[in-house]
Amino acid sequence: MLLNDWLRWVFHAVTTARLRSLLTALGISIGIASVTLLTSIGEGIRVYLMDSFSQFGTRIIAITPGKTTTHGLAGLLTTIRPLSLEDAKYLGQLPHVDAVVPLVQGTAKIESGRYSRDTDVYGVGPDMDRAWKFKVALGRFLPADDLENSRYFAVIGSKVKAELFRNSNPLGAYVRVGGSRYRVVGVMESKGQLLGFDLDDAIYIPADLAMQMFNKESLMEVDVVFRESATSAEMRNRIKQLLIRRHGDEDFTLFTQEDMLATLDKILSMLKMAIGGLGGVALVVGGVGVLTIMTTALKERTQEIGLLRAVGCTRRQILWMFLGEAVFLSASGGMLGLAIVAMLVITMNTFVPALPIALQPFYMLMSLALSCGIGLAAGISPAMHAAGLNPIDALRSQ
Repeated sequence: MLLNDWLRWVFHAVTTARLRSLLTALGISIGIASVTLLTSIGEGIRVYLMDSFSQFGTRIIAITPGKTTTHGLAGLLTTIRPLSLEDAKYLGQLPHVDAVVPLVQGTAKIESGRYSRDTDVYGVGPDMDRAWKFKVALGRFLPADDLENSRYFAVIGSKVKAELFRNSNPLGAYVRVGGSRYRVVGVMESKGQLLGFDLDDAIYIPADLAMQMFNKESLMEVDVVFRESATSAEMRNRIKQLLIRRHGDEDFTLFTQEDMLATLDKILSMLKMAIGGLGGVALVVGGVGVLTIMTTALKERTQEIGLLRAVGCTRRQILWMFLGEAVFLSASGGMLGLAIVAMLVITMNTFVPALPIALQPFYMLMSLALSCGIGLAAGISPAMHAAGLNPIDALRSQ
């Protein structure tokens, strides 16, 4: 049998029962569309979150108070000691340190004239804008005062500026936060949201004043930004040794940005695969549909198979004819599924532009290959059965 004859037979077998073939291909297409779309959304979320965290830089080490350790039968013991502003000062004196950002965070009501707004309050150091790669749109950031004797200055986010000051210039104006008056010295550029936190709906004040406002004895976090002249492991050891000398014990926890990004990437990749696996259930159902249709086709074309065997077709040729039909059905369903995905992506980008979708050619090709693989697997049993038929018995069947 020539290749052209084989292709014509496969195409004729598929197009003879058009409605049945269409429904079978539709079952595969739903599975392929589910896997491709869900995996693409998962990849888009992964890329979005990785980019969001990477915007703060990769040379950051976060220090938080408290250390969880295991002590035999006693179970878990958590030690929490204050992480002070003085600790932040000493950390800033370490070699290769570029910036240190003490952090205290809470919520409070901000008042200006007849307007007020409940918003996030970040108590930070004067290097925060440079360390976190934030930009000031108007005015300047907090001045470089002594960390423990700061003046009552504040920098507001773009949304706070729009809500409290409308179209007027806020520089030099006073806002009341937590019972104290702060003079506005700057407005931050719009930064958007990160993990549900609106960075534009915030006010930034000195860390020592925030500790007083929220009655905190310890900083929530200290971020250390180091230069390219040092490695993450080297800076981690330096910070660890310094704080142990000051506290007498390792009562703190260090997180490098590299560790956090690697852990986040691993978690999101596993989540993406799990989401894709859920979509794969529909693909399995489509494969069962191919198996059912091929089994039905075998019963309907038993005499045809006997005739082909009688005129000289080998068992191998019969086998490849049925496998070709199964793969053609599945490939058609795969292409239909990709077309459905393309239409859905265009629709979502039009109506839900904020939803991150990373539709990559690699995933689309893998989905198409997967559909062909499903068809091949589903068609093996009917094809082997067809190839094993006795031509005389096949011709006598009704």
